[in-house]
Amino acid sequence: MSIRVHKAPIGKLAQTIESDPHTLLTDVNAADGGDDLAPDPHALLDSALGACTALTVKMYAARKGWPLENADVVITHEESPGHYRLLRQVTLRGELTEEQRTRLLEIANKCPIHRVLSGEISIETELT
Repeated sequence: MSIRVHKAPIGKLAQTIESDPHTLLTDVNAADGGDDLAPDPHALLDSALGACTALTVKMYAARKGWPLENADVVITHEESPGHYRLLRQVTLRGELTEEQRTRLLEIANKCPIHRVLSGEISIETELT
């Protein structure tokens, strides 16, 4: 799988993100020179964790036949030089036992994006 990013046909800085067959948009706010047409890259990173958490918990509960109606996830972050701290709040909706809630929190901490972001990440860049 590859992601292709290129200048969007709208906005001063907006970028189109292509992940076949899907297309997304990203931009920055006006203070940073953009038009605030779409979430900025930090919001996309944060939302990847939130979406993965909600999907993983919901899929696990469905496989177990547990009465999870929804998993609401709120992600915020704090940033300082050399440090990016993600804060995640998970609200489980449904008639779950305390044991089920505890297990679903464990599962939330095992979602694929959580694992990626908690591990070592290396980036290799090639100029073509």
